[in-house]
Amino acid sequence: MLKSVDYENFEGERVLLRVDFNVPLNSRQEITDDLRIMESLPTINQIIHDGGIPIILSHLGRPKGKWVNKLSLETVAKYLEQKFGYNVVFSPDCLGKAPFDAIEKAKPGDIVLLENLRFYNYETSNDLEFAKILSQYGDSYVNDAFGTVHRYHSSIYELPKLFERRFGGKSLMWELEYLGNAMNNVVHPYTGIIGGAKISDKINVIKKLIEVCDTILIGGGMMFTFYKALGLEIGRSIFEAEKVEMAKELIDLAKQRNCNLMLPVDIVVADHFANDANYKDVDVENIPSDWLGMDIGKQTREQFKKIIMDSRTIVWNGPMGVFEMENFSKGTLAVATSLANVTAKGAMTIIGGGDSGAAIKKMHLMNKVTHVTPGGGAWLTYMEGEILPGIEALDYK
Repeated sequence: MLKSVDYENFEGERVLLRVDFNVPLNSRQEITDDLRIMESLPTINQIIHDGGIPIILSHLGRPKGKWVNKLSLETVAKYLEQKFGYNVVFSPDCLGKAPFDAIEKAKPGDIVLLENLRFYNYETSNDLEFAKILSQYGDSYVNDAFGTVHRYHSSIYELPKLFERRFGGKSLMWELEYLGNAMNNVVHPYTGIIGGAKISDKINVIKKLIEVCDTILIGGGMMFTFYKALGLEIGRSIFEAEKVEMAKELIDLAKQRNCNLMLPVDIVVADHFANDANYKDVDVENIPSDWLGMDIGKQTREQFKKIIMDSRTIVWNGPMGVFEMENFSKGTLAVATSLANVTAKGAMTIIGGGDSGAAIKKMHLMNKVTHVTPGGGAWLTYMEGEILPGIEALDYK
């Protein structure tokens, strides 16, 4: 049974706390979005309040087993001190003598933060010996990094199994509760909104949603693979030729399950792939041969808005167009606005990280929807019904 920190006391313990401090940095090594840090604070604060010392483990970026100074967690250590007032004892390594020295130096009320785990390939290769070394630093283990629980990494999968006392952190338990509600305690009409470039990334989650949703709205680059499956010409729009048959299968499956798989009726096309390109709305049956699709069109935005506003449960993952370019962000922003509006009417709205979460944040709507999950990959794995290694390890018998 998965146990939560909510019902535990950590007085006198060194608590190995796996968090997700994989925060975005600008060219000046400044943190530009601290949401992932903020999400870990309730668990950190509980451990400190109980009289324990959090020994924090995390990764930052993808250094691929090499020492990359700009990906040092010392940046986060300073941020925790300067913005939140914590006293952080930073260990400049996660192996060797440094962690032991940092832990010995720490007093009740302090935080120990170890250097980036991914500076060693042992982490991403799920190395058991690496986990055994890390286990020496603590008396108990807590995972509060939902965004990483879909990975077979050493600190996520092997490390917790070495502890009798292992728990889910507050943020992780909240994520599981919200996502569980989205799949198991559904109020209809239930709508899934799926976007992004590739259908291959979302096949299993679309299949799962077809089983439970009344309507699925499709946007983003993947719509062109569906159009190909329907025999439509798509100009120079990018599609996955090897997934056209799968798109046909999904269309047929939706019909069998009486799920309305809804594709855009019009799109925004451009004469080249740039924000300053010439662009226009066209019907999907009249896409010019030398133009390419960039976003859902105006008529589709209105149709999607109506479906969303008539729904009681909505999950969303993936942008409706090339969201990074302002001229092709209208579809994504329209969906975000509609989700905020329907939440105000009492609907449950869950946004699955990545660009979808970025759109919600850009429009200052984070507090206007039910929940934005930080872990896009973990969200998809969960929604597909697949095993989450980090959760399996916490529940290990």
